[in-house]
Amino acid sequence: MSTNNQTTQADAAAQVPRRANLKWRVVDIAVASVIGVASAFIYWAAIFIPWDALQAVVPGFAGVVNGFWLFAGPLAAIIVRKPGAAIYAELLAAILEALMGNQWGGAETILIGLVQGVMAEIIFLIFAYRVWNVGTAILSGALAGVGCWGYSFFTKLQAIDLGGDYGIIYLLTTVISGAVVAGLLTWLLYVGVAGTGVLDRFESGRAIRGTVA
Repeated sequence: MSTNNQTTQADAAAQVPRRANLKWRVVDIAVASVIGVASAFIYWAAIFIPWDALQAVVPGFAGVVNGFWLFAGPLAAIIVRKPGAAIYAELLAAILEALMGNQWGGAETILIGLVQGVMAEIIFLIFAYRVWNVGTAILSGALAGVGCWGYSFFTKLQAIDLGGDYGIIYLLTTVISGAVVAGLLTWLLYVGVAGTGVLDRFESGRAIRGTVA
């Protein structure tokens, strides 16, 4: 009888979601920093994408490549799973990209990076940093896309024309790109990396491999 009660209690406890451990560790800072640094180099390399050629197809179509500037935040959040991880990684990547130089200038690059990081973070905050799946990853990437579009829309002269270069088409292409590249593909990258065991020091890695702390 006692054994049955213990089993029932254990089963009940297993059904109760564990409280998220939101305290940052040194390893969390290190990994989020690595993600930010590596992303900065990819962000900088992405400036060679033929933006003007894409815009020539349909005004605003170039938004389809914006996901390549949005993935640092969702990736860091998914792996580290600590408050502010998306903001930290995206902002660090933007700062380093600005230092390497691009056509947008340092201040603008850093500001849009901050906006994108905040937007990528929001979905995880809404779920109190307790829901980590492909759905939240895709929403994070999509919201980062909204941040990217919003910054451009409200800081460019074209903002007065909703149907212009930074209007509806640019919004749709940027959000889709964020959802696919910074969301879905980032999730698949995380799953592949976690499957190798290199993330076993993180809850995100153990969740994929089915191991315990």
